Amino acid sequence: MSQQTTSPNVTSRMVEFGNRKIFLSGAGEGFPVLLLHGGGAGATGLSNYAKNIDALAKHFRVLIPDMQGYGQSSKGVKRSDPFGDLADTMLGLLDQLNIPKVHIVGNSYGGACALRMALDRPERVQSLVLMGPGGINTTRGLPTKGLNQLLNYYSGEGPSREKLRTFIREYLVYDGSQVAEDLIELRYQASIDPEVLASPPLQRPNSLKGAIRMDFSRDPRLKRCNTPTLVVWGVDDKVNRPSGADTLQKTMKNCDVYLFAQTGHWVQWERAQQFNALTQSFLQQHTPKTAVQNQSAVQNQSVS
Repeated sequence: MSQQTTSPNVTSRMVEFGNRKIFLSGAGEGFPVLLLHGGGAGATGLSNYAKNIDALAKHFRVLIPDMQGYGQSSKGVKRSDPFGDLADTMLGLLDQLNIPKVHIVGNSYGGACALRMALDRPERVQSLVLMGPGGINTTRGLPTKGLNQLLNYYSGEGPSREKLRTFIREYLVYDGSQVAEDLIELRYQASIDPEVLASPPLQRPNSLKGAIRMDFSRDPRLKRCNTPTLVVWGVDDKVNRPSGADTLQKTMKNCDVYLFAQTGHWVQWERAQQFNALTQSFLQQHTPKTAVQNQSAVQNQSVS
């Protein structure tokens, strides 16, 4: 697995607005789907979704940003409210692209961003697909070993290949032998970018108030959230506890759950074929009929 998808259909550009520069890749046509990557060291949008972009782009306009703090996007995330800062920036990106409403697919840190977007601006989110999202029950127990590994990456002796290798192979996925060394090296090099070192994008909350703000299970808006939601989780996730799926389903009004056996934290990569089929079906079910009809008309015109 390389850091970036090799699909010739993907194009990339920098989108600037306010004080942000967001590196955005895209493919396909139709109703927009925003793919938000996880928060692991060296993560990027293209690397996170390398196995999913082509499949989803057959049916949707797929948007793949590097979230702020990662990849080629500008650095710096507000420590007092990181999920809110991420959500504001992604909503700002949609404004800049003149996109009023999207499906959002979010992995881990990106899942927390997606959920915060739906809570803050529900009229902008058509549906959610959340893979092992962060921010569920996080103040109701000790962090997992995997999350501690993630949060400690930039502390102590600082970043190292071995720390990243251990996190990816022992905590991120169920079968670490499936992760190639070149992926680890690519992510390591991205993780030691001087701008990232100066302002790591994922850190421990700097206050109890900040920690509580990052726990969605304490947010009263979660019970009122009507956004159609699909939660997928690997039952062997060592980063975010799979019990979070039960919390979301019991709290949210319109939440389906699918658990993947012998799968870790990276469902969309470890179980790509099943994930793509499940996600495509769910998103198509919740795509406005007018958008489907318009896309069909465009396709018919291109054939005639």
